[in-house]
Amino acid sequence: MFSAGCKALIIGAVLAFSCAGAGTGAAEKPLFELGVVGGGGYLPDYPAAGQNHFNGIALPFPIYRGDFFRSDSKGLLRGRLIHGRDFELDVSLSGSLDADSDDNDARRGMPDLDHMAELGPRIQWTIARAAKWAKIDIELPLRAVFSTDFSSIEHRGYLAEPQIAYQHGNLFESGLKFKLGLSTTFASEGLQDYFYQVDAPFVTGNRALYDAEGGYLGSRVRLSLLYPLGRHLKMFMIGDLNSHHGAANEDSPLFREGLTYGAGLGLIWSFYQSDRMVNE
Repeated sequence: MFSAGCKALIIGAVLAFSCAGAGTGAAEKPLFELGVVGGGGYLPDYPAAGQNHFNGIALPFPIYRGDFFRSDSKGLLRGRLIHGRDFELDVSLSGSLDADSDDNDARRGMPDLDHMAELGPRIQWTIARAAKWAKIDIELPLRAVFSTDFSSIEHRGYLAEPQIAYQHGNLFESGLKFKLGLSTTFASEGLQDYFYQVDAPFVTGNRALYDAEGGYLGSRVRLSLLYPLGRHLKMFMIGDLNSHHGAANEDSPLFREGLTYGAGLGLIWSFYQSDRMVNE
């Protein structure tokens, strides 16, 4: 997910959780869990930004594994329309955090990038399985993107982010959950405008007028690791390598780096787990 500032540590934690589903799918898990996720990372301010910043977050993290409504590894809130062993269609909601333009040299004096939310359908198709714990998935999400400063909500456009990912649910039989994904992002003109357009009031000697266009935004390799430190405590690590070479808006003065990276580390504490169990 290429979101405002790429500061979505909560999304990173969710992606780390997605490794937990890499096994046979028959494991029993609590119907409901309530926990806290906290972590920090050194992350790009926005796609193709020339600067990274350290950021941290701590938030409540509920998990609900109902037959239809879910809050789990694949979205903050989603509804499963079709669900089988190797194929799933859902509609889900996810989000990311804001970015302060005054902390970024390229955007200084421009409006901040607000908190963002993404809503839309997603297909996940398991194309291969290896032994008990490993599989390869193709994911095809299509999202409408909105931004908010909590006083208003603005529709920013659409994105598609196809991904192929290898997952292992018990690497070296150590309990380590592993996921390696390769994704490519295409965004509509409205969303590209939000990141890369420079209107007349924000032109400076180092920042020329620029009209952004829709198209290719970038590609990402993401490595996610989740390691249990006990029944209720897990540690996650995330590393991203993002390529924006050949992107539609390479000529924007806000486009600073063709290759960026980010890394995050945190803990997930599940302090309540329901007695009722369900097959994951």
